[in-house]
Amino acid sequence: DQKTHKNKDLRKTGPVPDKPKPAVVSAPKAQAVKKPPVFGLQGKKWLVEYQENNKEVVISDAHSSHTVYVYSCKNSTIQVKGKINSMVVDNCKKTAVVLDGAIGTVEFINCQSVQCQVNEKVPTVSIDKTDGCQVFFPSGIGSTEIVTAKSSEMNIMLPKDGEQ
Repeated sequence: DQKTHKNKDLRKTGPVPDKPKPAVVSAPKAQAVKKPPVFGLQGKKWLVEYQENNKEVVISDAHSSHTVYVYSCKNSTIQVKGKINSMVVDNCKKTAVVLDGAIGTVEFINCQSVQCQVNEKVPTVSIDKTDGCQVFFPSGIGSTEIVTAKSSEMNIMLPKDGEQ
């Protein structure tokens, strides 16, 4: 015996039909606009942006007061000659960075398949929201701290004992 609603008027009517839903018209997504590559010193900040398939990006006159910001590069190699203050690598794919050293932090944020070689010393390497990161320390890691968050596939490469 099924229970019915106490209101007799409701029992007499059948199921309520669905209202026709308005069709959702989505605007066609705009094609990703390819932005022009940026490379240059603005104040004390080196900007390296939108480089694609460029293996010859070299910052040759970096100073300890300079910061380097690498953004949205793909299949590129950035080489920094000289000790810098800090470096941020943001939203890059298959990008390699070679630097002599840094006074502050070297950060990787929102990257995929990136590599970094630190030839001298850096106090901190920070890897956030990055999938696939290799950090090479050819002269040893020293007292470098490595901080990670929400990342996967990270490797730290050190020389074997006795190698330099």
